[in-house]
Amino acid sequence: MFLKRFRKAKSQTDQYDTPAGYIAAYRATGDLAILGELYERHMDLVYAVCYNYLRDEEEAKDAVMHLFEQLITDLLRHDVQQFVPWLHTVARNYCLMQLRRSQAHPKTTLAGQDDADADEPSLSDFPDASPELEEDLTRMESCLKTLPMEQQTCLTLFYLEQKSYVEVAEQTGFDLKQVKSYLQNGRRMLKICMSK
Repeated sequence: MFLKRFRKAKSQTDQYDTPAGYIAAYRATGDLAILGELYERHMDLVYAVCYNYLRDEEEAKDAVMHLFEQLITDLLRHDVQQFVPWLHTVARNYCLMQLRRSQAHPKTTLAGQDDADADEPSLSDFPDASPELEEDLTRMESCLKTLPMEQQTCLTLFYLEQKSYVEVAEQTGFDLKQVKSYLQNGRRMLKICMSK
């Protein structure tokens, strides 16, 4: 993958077991290998978000690359506490900006060019990218921040990082019963908050 050039030997980056550890090390050293290792762990999430909005494999791959370049400066400027939800938001906002830009500057059709090839995606083509959805996602992110940290962490790992119950338990140190309880209560609290 395109990030391999930034990676160090596995033993050098294994010491950072949390996104916060990677970010702190990257901010202290500016070492792109550290950032590359962190980003690679979450690239599937970024690609999924980008593809969900852009609906084109090549555009989604391009977006993943551009977002990595954006993180190089963004993580030096911003103090990010919850990396995965923040990364999800950054990816979503980037894609919405791309869609808005393409809607504001549609391609013109050249004489003899197939109209289907000339169509640029617009927000109206993607019901998922509607202003209502954007508002819902923003509200969900705000509501997520109001939950206890245990619920936030479990919901983020389970839904955004698509970890299994067992993986969430291993990563957080909670037992399986606690993970299921935090997820169930977190979903309930999130639903109540979003319905207000």
